[in-house]
Amino acid sequence: HPSIPVAAMAPPPPPPPEREKPICAYHQVTIPTSQPGPPRQKISVEDLTPTINSLLAESGMRNGVVNVISRHTTTAITINEWESRLARDVEEYLLKLAPPDERSSAETAREGVRYLHNDIEERPDGEEEAERCRENGWDVDDPDELRRWRDQEPINAHSHLLSMLLGSSESVPVVEGEMVIGQWQSVLLVDLDGPRDRTVGVQFLGYE
Repeated sequence: HPSIPVAAMAPPPPPPPEREKPICAYHQVTIPTSQPGPPRQKISVEDLTPTINSLLAESGMRNGVVNVISRHTTTAITINEWESRLARDVEEYLLKLAPPDERSSAETAREGVRYLHNDIEERPDGEEEAERCRENGWDVDDPDELRRWRDQEPINAHSHLLSMLLGSSESVPVVEGEMVIGQWQSVLLVDLDGPRDRTVGVQFLGYE
């Protein structure tokens, strides 16, 4: 067979493009309270944006999404403006929506307001709830242990209700290494039963 001239041979294919490296990283972060203690069922707002931006830079993620979730049943995650006077407006407005129980130690407890969750002497209400107590380290079958569990339970049903209204998580797109949020937007932790240090989960999903 005649040989093919070198000049007529097809050029080698270009090397495949370098694939973006996938990233999946989770962080549990403690958020110190900015308010003086002790805990007194105070509502406060903490700006998570600087913490998230720092973790994003460390992750090396260029494009993807960051998920932020509360790890408490009496805190919430939302996106809005961080401003001190607005934070006080948030507290006043939320306490009008769900005022504290008259049995609460909160300064804003309202006479005549009572929630079923705060009927501590009636809890746990059934075997399923008793089992959840056991799973969390409380032997509620022991009368002394049951008494200790009830004594440490706060009168905070209004905090749970407000947490459900606000929501427990947010997802934010990341493009070219930056969160895609508005100029005045921040990712906020709303503590509805504080002040105290809290924890949030932050997960990065995307590519370098």
